[in-house]
Amino acid sequence: MDRISSRHNAVVKRFRDLARAPRAGAGEAAEVLLDGEHLLQEALASEVPVEIAAFRERELSDGGSAASRIAGDVRRRGGRVLSVADSVLAAMSPVQQPSGVVAIAHARQAAIASVLRGSPQVPIAFALAGVQDPGNVGAVIRSAAAFGAAGVAAVDGTANPFGWKALRGAMGGTFRIPIAASGTTAEVIAAAKAHGMRVAAAVPHGGTPIERAALTEPTVIVLGAEGSGLPTSVLASVQQTLTIPVQAVESLNVAIAAAIILYEAARQRRA
Repeated sequence: MDRISSRHNAVVKRFRDLARAPRAGAGEAAEVLLDGEHLLQEALASEVPVEIAAFRERELSDGGSAASRIAGDVRRRGGRVLSVADSVLAAMSPVQQPSGVVAIAHARQAAIASVLRGSPQVPIAFALAGVQDPGNVGAVIRSAAAFGAAGVAAVDGTANPFGWKALRGAMGGTFRIPIAASGTTAEVIAAAKAHGMRVAAAVPHGGTPIERAALTEPTVIVLGAEGSGLPTSVLASVQQTLTIPVQAVESLNVAIAAAIILYEAARQRRA
């Protein structure tokens, strides 16, 4: 096992650089930063290649600890395990209070077509258009994975779903369903129609109430930013608009809206 005691080590710089942005093009494996034991375990369980995992040295001193078991799993799968001092881990981790382990893994990015292939559980895919909060992007992905949705496409300026904040919000969901991280809403709509899928857009008011929408059919649902919403060009190109009936508030958080839509789709499918 290698030990790093200097914050100026080249590996430490690599972690710092990756915290700013994952590196990959569309359809390639994204080099991603994982923070925390849970996210690392989720990656390993999903057969995501983990290249390097750095553990706080005192976490590895107990051979029976969870950290030691995870480190052994990383090594068995061909990954490199590092033991680092607290100050070094603080430099490598993207959060103010490091959880004890950070890792670099290679997560496969999906093409838009893969997101639209459907799902035996809930034949719903999401296109996130201009959703800039990475925590919301991660939460949508988490809900999509929890309900067995087809996948998520992050387009038109949406926060990178493979950034560390979005990955933390998704809690491993990013590794369980197809996630596209490039493209435009127009490309998603065109691909959906070519696949014979319906296209709907979620709007705060005036759409079909979700309980009356046919959510058992293969459908791509476009969700826009909470403030600006979806442009009129997108609304003009979809086949239906959907609304979640609410009282006393103007609209719902985009991640909450996605979870409610998925729950209703699952309910309809069970019925």
